[in-house]
Amino acid sequence: MKGSGIQFIFTFIFTIIFIVYVPAASAAENTGLNITPPGVEKSIKTQVLETGAAVLQTQAPIDAINVYVDGLHFHNGDMNRQVEAHHYCSVINEEFIQCTIYDSNGKNARLMGIEYIISEKSFQTLPQEEKKLWHSHVHEVKSGQLIAPGIPEVAEHELMKKLISTYGKTWHTWNVEQPNMSLPLGSPALMMGFTADGQANPTLVKDRDKRFNISVETKKNNRTDIPTPSIQPGADAWQTGQIVQLQLAPLSRTASQ
Repeated sequence: MKGSGIQFIFTFIFTIIFIVYVPAASAAENTGLNITPPGVEKSIKTQVLETGAAVLQTQAPIDAINVYVDGLHFHNGDMNRQVEAHHYCSVINEEFIQCTIYDSNGKNARLMGIEYIISEKSFQTLPQEEKKLWHSHVHEVKSGQLIAPGIPEVAEHELMKKLISTYGKTWHTWNVEQPNMSLPLGSPALMMGFTADGQANPTLVKDRDKRFNISVETKKNNRTDIPTPSIQPGADAWQTGQIVQLQLAPLSRTASQ
């Protein structure tokens, strides 16, 4: 058997074992909660109730989480508001992935948002107005900024080959990049992904790399063999000045009835 065939088999085996069967929590916790929400410590009664619920109740949606990826987001319309995002994702099928997003990978992490990830094929079916809400993942993958902590490099490489042609719609409900944000205040924010070198805050990248003991430049070099797909028209609309965000507005009584 030729070397390329052997490499394919090993890649396939590692991908199946480490992406499908290894729990997403296999990566060590290395980021803690920066701000604790106000409130008293859990009582003994609450802890007992939690223990009972853990034994008696099922958690099928949570158990379905099988991929952990870490990346960087910025507030649509304000690139100065950047934040690290820990994604815990369920691969629903080959066209759709859904992720919960936390501000850290510790047990007390703040749930700060969600991201839906769809294939290029699905993105092409979206209405033009809807496409403005979605961002591409090409640069995140090719730059080395998007990582999958805790799995072997060969498995991460295969995962990145899958993600590079996908598109994400991300909403943050807890804007933790803002100072003194001990509670999830304000409107949900549409977030975007970086599309070129020099956009991500180098301090943010350096801090993340240090905690995970990785090098974004090394990952970038290791991913040069991943083909670069063309980005579909309509994605990353902020680059053409089409910036979308939510605003709270009062409704009249007749409109709400």
